[in-house]
Amino acid sequence: MKVVWTPEAEADRFDILEYIADDNPIAAVHMDRLFSDAAAALEHFPMQGRPGTILGTRELIPHENYRLVYELADDRVWVLALMHTARQWPPVPPSQE
Repeated sequence: MKVVWTPEAEADRFDILEYIADDNPIAAVHMDRLFSDAAAALEHFPMQGRPGTILGTRELIPHENYRLVYELADDRVWVLALMHTARQWPPVPPSQE
């Protein structure tokens, strides 16, 4: 299966890496490698993540502090979001905050 990062997940990844790089650029490179390796492994083992909070999704923990949310569709692994595990998931819609 091909792994595809959605624009939203790419933005999440960039934001996380930028935040880490502000304090420690080497750690940001290491974290990016963890994210990249975890997503690449889904190509051959797409079911390795646990069933997600949102029906039809799966969640993989590439690092104890980060959650990668993905779904399987059209012979692809769609990476939907990447976030710190302390963040609310799924996000609360603005009208319900």
